[in-house]
Amino acid sequence: QVQLVESGGGLVQAGGSLRLSCAASELTRTSTVGWFRQAPGKERVFIASIFRNSGNPDYADSVKGRFIISRDNAKNTVHLQMNSLSSEDTGVYYCALGTRLIWSTVRQQTAYDYWGRGTHVTVSS
Repeated sequence: QVQLVESGGGLVQAGGSLRLSCAASELTRTSTVGWFRQAPGKERVFIASIFRNSGNPDYADSVKGRFIISRDNAKNTVHLQMNSLSSEDTGVYYCALGTRLIWSTVRQQTAYDYWGRGTHVTVSS
């Protein structure tokens, strides 16, 4: 069983930045970590992922060029640097980890085995 704990959320003004962290109890070479967002009243959607130990990233079109996902294997942590934030980025951000993902499934929530409890991000306009 892998535990995931998100941190770094909070209140930020539009145009600002936040850095989210996902601390995993275990991060192996086959671990793919994804970030998902659930806006108020909406479904949870894919934001970004970092694929296994290759570190290959994938981003939703809505965040491409603004968000950067990175991985620190020594600390079992994945970060999501969020820049140029807008009110549309408001929501609860969840990190998820999967051990058996293939590249074509990194955006699928059902492909992930473990989930954190989420961290709230509010962007004020």
